[in-house]
Amino acid sequence: MNFLYNKDSQFNLANLITFGNISFGLIAIYFITQNHFFLAAMFAWFGGAFDIFDGKVARKFNLSTEFGVQLDSFADSITFVIVPVFFIFQSIYITANGFMFLLTGIISIYYIIAGLRRLITFNIKTDAGSLDKSFIGVPTPLGAILLWVVYLISLTGILNVLNVMIFMVIIGVLLNSKVRVPHP
Repeated sequence: MNFLYNKDSQFNLANLITFGNISFGLIAIYFITQNHFFLAAMFAWFGGAFDIFDGKVARKFNLSTEFGVQLDSFADSITFVIVPVFFIFQSIYITANGFMFLLTGIISIYYIIAGLRRLITFNIKTDAGSLDKSFIGVPTPLGAILLWVVYLISLTGILNVLNVMIFMVIIGVLLNSKVRVPHP
């Protein structure tokens, strides 16, 4: 069991937690395809919890590596970019038709590209094990939370499909903006 605390092991404790995040994201995608939105949201939030713990474990046990940084961003691309966009597409946008359906697809792809760009830029500028006091641009986990809030508000009927699209574009822009967000 020494591999759990070995920085050079790709299966150390921090990375195993990140693999859990990936697994929960994939399970969430499965439940989205089955239109089980409550279960999908629950597993996405489990993935988010694991995302919090992997970094804390990596810092506490000195397990931060370049592999772990890349793995964490891969997990984030699933749990915080693809899952919320697919969730909104399947639960809200699916009711759109014709030109609106095409537009929802374009906006969904835009958000995914913005999220991936955010993660790649973050990785290029980050050293393994470092922790800045603030983020430049909205981090993808916060972007996902904002999308979940938009989804919940849309359930009340206050936001229609067009409003959801506008918020998705705004949040996508914020991912790669110069806005400073304090690191918790």
